Amino acid sequence: MKKILIPLILLITLLTACRPVNTNVESVVDVPVDIPLDVPDETPVEVVDEIDLDYLNPELSPAERADILLAQMTLAEKIGQMTLIEKGSISSDSVYRFFIGGVLSGGGGTPTPNTTEAWAEMVDDYQEAALDTRLGIPVIYGVDAIHGHGNLRGAVIFPHNIGLGAARDPDLVYRIAQVTAKEMAATNIYWNYAPIAAVGQDIRWGRTYEVYSENTDLVTELSLAFLQGLQGESLLDQFSVLATPKHYVGDGGTVWGTSLHPYWQIDRGDLQVDEATLREVHLPPYQAAIEAGAQSIMVSFSSWNGTKMHAEKYLLTDVLKGELGFEGFLVSDWAGIDEIHPDYYTSVVTAINAGIDMNMVPYNYQRFITVMTQGVENGDIPQERIDDAVRRILTVKFMMGLFEGPFSDPALFDLVGRYEHRALAREAVAKTLVLLENEGQVLPLSKESGLIFLAGEGANDIGMQCGGWTIEWQGAKGSITPGTTLKEAFEEAFQGTVQYNRFGRYDNILDESGNPAVADVGIVVIAEDPYAEGEGDSNDLTLSEIELELIERVGERSEKVVVLIMSGRPLVITEALDMADAWVAIWLPGTEGQGVADVIFGDAPFVGKTPFTWPASMDQLPLGSYESEPLYPYGYGLEQ
Repeated sequence: MKKILIPLILLITLLTACRPVNTNVESVVDVPVDIPLDVPDETPVEVVDEIDLDYLNPELSPAERADILLAQMTLAEKIGQMTLIEKGSISSDSVYRFFIGGVLSGGGGTPTPNTTEAWAEMVDDYQEAALDTRLGIPVIYGVDAIHGHGNLRGAVIFPHNIGLGAARDPDLVYRIAQVTAKEMAATNIYWNYAPIAAVGQDIRWGRTYEVYSENTDLVTELSLAFLQGLQGESLLDQFSVLATPKHYVGDGGTVWGTSLHPYWQIDRGDLQVDEATLREVHLPPYQAAIEAGAQSIMVSFSSWNGTKMHAEKYLLTDVLKGELGFEGFLVSDWAGIDEIHPDYYTSVVTAINAGIDMNMVPYNYQRFITVMTQGVENGDIPQERIDDAVRRILTVKFMMGLFEGPFSDPALFDLVGRYEHRALAREAVAKTLVLLENEGQVLPLSKESGLIFLAGEGANDIGMQCGGWTIEWQGAKGSITPGTTLKEAFEEAFQGTVQYNRFGRYDNILDESGNPAVADVGIVVIAEDPYAEGEGDSNDLTLSEIELELIERVGERSEKVVVLIMSGRPLVITEALDMADAWVAIWLPGTEGQGVADVIFGDAPFVGKTPFTWPASMDQLPLGSYESEPLYPYGYGLEQ
């Protein structure tokens, strides 16, 4: 009930503040021995004879309410508001005890059971704890709902952004964001770490599928549509969700081999360009987002010419908050400030002074709170910087109506997975398909009769259709959430016979004469295994021998062959082109596989265009580093 006024409840809460403290606080892991965790059993609060409750007056502006509240806060309460913690690392009692400002679910951060009702109950429990504190400041709860409410089983999973980049339809993206916001609201979550506003320049990056395009203008247009769809006309609207453009700035342009992560290559790497290029290629989506009302922006793990973005005061404070006039708050990425310097104290002081307002800790929150306190007491973090950060956070919370409506509304539970939401996803899938080759006009296929041989693991695996950031951080194979696989969709659409074998082996399929049957069409699904972030960094995007043999095997038993590429980026297919009559990029379609069948069988047209240049070989990566012609240029796509 985000929008129902409850000042009386808050007043009672503030005057009682009687929540029991759980002394069995979570253990802290990976804490450097040189940083003491000087946290008492009972966090002291300065005694205030009378609380000015005017900040509960919704007639005042969010800025006025934030100033009134800020003036009454202790240092501990302020630092608590700047602390964002993963739900698996903190109990509701600790939210109360440390005045925590934000809680999030990372990829796979789900309650048990993973139902809408359990999500709402979990968030409500954190909110009750927050409201029991002296000043009753609600937490803001965040998730990565980058292609639907992906952590929630049963939520509609839309195509990943690379597919939407192929569709090039801002109205479609706007409507997808609206549905995503509704399904989030059903779980009482109103903060989304999306859209990703990166401009991808190297498809070897494991986050390529999260990116709309290599083209700055298209990224700007579509990320802006997603932001506007999430936030609506006002953050006070019932189904308005706070958007978070990410990752500021330049994460899509880092150089292969520069990642500081021990096992990754390009994710979290170094953007090695001059300022003019940064401003021309990577900054425009953020400028547009700020002009459209963005109130939360996530900072990138990446670096710019050797300086970690979390420490880049010029870009965070001077450019973003100063030049571009960003008035919202900056949130760090997952433990992002930790990578600034080997000394944690130095990292914290540097990041906060650079402009980070809320730190996604996400585990060792007691360590962060202790070091923050030391930094202020030592004079290394100015009180003015603390007040500025907290004022920004509080202002956004007031803008969102969290004080008036912090609890869930059971009437919204049935919004998740609705038919009309799945119909929109099906429409979206159909618009993402890119027809790369169509020799002899084999596509679209007739639905009337005949025999289809269908092969490939991805043809019957909902987890592979959805990719990463679905139920788990890395995604997972199998029936991880309700949906329609390609196999099920083809069987429903085709009036003839569909024979499926993941290995393309049809030895037992015979014709009327008892001879090995030959299919009218063989459909081979070449699919990447699910991955996310740097786990997907790859310097080999060519088809494997197993995949080539699969295409060949199906071709031996089929009159015509169609290959569907289910992937988070273009794959190098040059040498295999002659093995099939038609090639189609279907990207990562999500839960509604019927959208693929709609186009393959002619109920919807091919309209998708390549959002990235499609390389002819690995030698042509990164983009723009080659002289020979790519296999398909940016914006390519046949129309049958």
